[in-house]
Amino acid sequence: MQITDIRIRRVSGEGKLKAYVTVTFDDCFVIHNVKIIEGKSGVFIAMPSRKTKTGEYKDVAHPINSDFRTELQSRILDAYEALGEDDGGEGREAPDHTPGDEGKEG
Repeated sequence: MQITDIRIRRVSGEGKLKAYVTVTFDDCFVIHNVKIIEGKSGVFIAMPSRKTKTGEYKDVAHPINSDFRTELQSRILDAYEALGEDDGGEGREAPDHTPGDEGKEG
C-alpha cells in the first residue's frame, strides 16, 4: 500500500494541535482527521479516534505494525515541515507517482 496524497490543514492558535491531515492510499482509500500534535520532544501524529462511553479514546484507523507507522509519520511530518510558516495554512504533498504513468519515459 502506497501513500499517494497527503493534504495538511494548519490550525491557528497557541494549543498543541498544529494541523489536521488527510492521507490517501493507492489513490483509492482515504483517512481523514489524522492530527499533528506538538509534544514535549517535538511533533508527532495521532490517528483519528472517537470517545467511548467510558470516556476513553480509541483509534478509528491505525497502522498495525511499527514499520508502517514510522513511514506514515515520517511522510506526514516531512510534508508538514515543507509547508513553512507562510503557506496560507493548507498544503499538499506531491504523490509518489501519477496514475497511468507506469512504463512511460519522461
